[in-house]
Amino acid sequence: MKTDLNQLEPQALVDAFLKYPPAGFQVHEPDNFLAFFYTRFNLLTTLDVALHQKIKALPGYRHWQNMLHLQTCFVGTTVTEYTLLSAQLSAQQMTEFLKQHIQKTRLTIIKDLPLNSPFISEMENNYSQELIKSAEKNGFLSVEGQALAYVPIDFENREDYLSRLSKSRRKNLKRKLKSLNEIDVEILATGHAKFQDAEFTAQLYRLYLNVYHQSEIHFDLLSPAFFQAILQDGDSGGTVLFYWVGTALAGFNLCYEYRGNLVDKYIGFNYPLATDHNLYFISWFVNLEYARVRGMKFYIAGWTDPEVKAQLGAEFTFTRHLVWIRSPVLRFILTRLRSVFEADHHWHQQQELKS
Repeated sequence: MKTDLNQLEPQALVDAFLKYPPAGFQVHEPDNFLAFFYTRFNLLTTLDVALHQKIKALPGYRHWQNMLHLQTCFVGTTVTEYTLLSAQLSAQQMTEFLKQHIQKTRLTIIKDLPLNSPFISEMENNYSQELIKSAEKNGFLSVEGQALAYVPIDFENREDYLSRLSKSRRKNLKRKLKSLNEIDVEILATGHAKFQDAEFTAQLYRLYLNVYHQSEIHFDLLSPAFFQAILQDGDSGGTVLFYWVGTALAGFNLCYEYRGNLVDKYIGFNYPLATDHNLYFISWFVNLEYARVRGMKFYIAGWTDPEVKAQLGAEFTFTRHLVWIRSPVLRFILTRLRSVFEADHHWHQQQELKS
């Protein structure tokens, strides 16, 4: 079934996900419905870090933690910011189709439905609202999703952008940006001959793994074959930005130009070299400048580290997850604990109260 709603990334990225799914994912792409996948999902994945740590510290956790891992069906992919939907199905038709096909799965999640997103059309936003209402009427639990960071490209230059931040943040970031004097930035389009070098792409994958393993959230471990496929695809609009300190590769960032936006997808760091040169912050400003020069509307910076990205000047848009829970007992429990899975939403509310 053709997906024509909510797409912020090139189809090539979705195709690579379907062909080379993350470890432990069973991906399905039926002719008469949207792509979905099965995996064992840890219910603690989206919890606030502090609460997650408290639960892990409970007596006997290592003995009963497997009870929190449920075989789950996800509608969507993990390589797109939003769930890709099809205008061929009305919201009611999609809800009915799902209810017919999820009876044997303990947990089904329609992930990352956009809510008043600035990146898509009014029709697409309205479809999500209709789907949420229809699903809630049919027994789905609606859960607030994560904070998607973005920056409107409406500034003239770096100084103009920094001038919008607080004095203390400007001072801190200007200090970090001095590391740019020690870094050479190289920009290559995906499909470049350099990505035919298996040893080089393996090095990039190792840098990706460095970031993956130090992250608080471990959900989708992408494969070397996936990375090789997207790096060698010259028709996807992908851009790889490399950060060199002398002859050492400190890190890289893979972004896509699509629908007039620059979408930041994957990053890899060579620790501690990347940390010593403030590469996280450097890459933020290099991406902003790249987006400005290319005439992009938005820099879409992803889901992770909302607190840090807020300090860097990001704005946020949110999503909603729709969850079907087969077990009445589990449904009762999770319905009453729903708020603990909405960490980003609570964080954002607290930030708005402070401002």
